[in-house]
Amino acid sequence: MTVALMACMFIATATLVYVFYLPGTLYLGPRKTRLSFLRERRETVYENLRDLSFEFKAGKFPDADYQAMKTSLEEEAAAVLSEIAHLEEVARNSAAGNKKGARV
Repeated sequence: MTVALMACMFIATATLVYVFYLPGTLYLGPRKTRLSFLRERRETVYENLRDLSFEFKAGKFPDADYQAMKTSLEEEAAAVLSEIAHLEEVARNSAAGNKKGARV
């Protein structure tokens, strides 16, 4: 009985260590910026618009629903594009400011 109890405790401890152990360094992947997130979102919205158009042509949506969904997606695309343009302009201005202040 004691051997079985010790075996169970060992297995439980080993399981907990295996589940909750964190190595010293973790690879978390590339760091996402707001601009990269917005570019991914833009592609997703465009893909959704293409899918919506295809499904409407296939007869899966009534005209009123199609127009409402299309308008919503187009507004989201416009907002995303506007923010992308703003962030790219800020980045260009920042880069231009760095070049002016740099000594050769």
